[in-house]
Amino acid sequence: MFRLAFHEPKIPGNTGGAIRTAAATGCELHLIGPLGFDLDDAKLRRAGLDYHDLASVTVHADLEVAWAAWMPARVFAFTAHAAANHAEIAYLPGDVLLFGTEPTGLPAAVLQDDRLAGTVRIPMLAGRRSLNLSNAAAIVAYEAWRQHGFAGASDGDVPGIGEG
Repeated sequence: MFRLAFHEPKIPGNTGGAIRTAAATGCELHLIGPLGFDLDDAKLRRAGLDYHDLASVTVHADLEVAWAAWMPARVFAFTAHAAANHAEIAYLPGDVLLFGTEPTGLPAAVLQDDRLAGTVRIPMLAGRRSLNLSNAAAIVAYEAWRQHGFAGASDGDVPGIGEG
């Protein structure tokens, strides 16, 4: 399906939340080091609940290693400073949805990389700096999945929102 990518994530709870999103949507989650936590961190495990075994998670030592694994996929970098909004992109299976670290977002060098298919933003009210990382990733993952008819989604026979 789609690939969520976190560049140098710092907060284990956000990555745990993204593990749940990956498990629920079929997205792959790619973590690009260095990570600001250990993968055995209790906060990561708690936020991900029992979804760790249901999610595809790949850790890349650095961004160059990730690029090598992703190419020739389209990679979209998410930043509050982009012109295109996330709902204007026609996502394709295999696209990489790249998000920056919690305190600072993606570095300028990453946002200017010629290998990017584009930079994208999630609309927010004026004067707001950013969304929570795992929430932003979920918003975009569900928009991309929606565009493809929620391919593979359950028929409703499983617990839903707030039940797990």
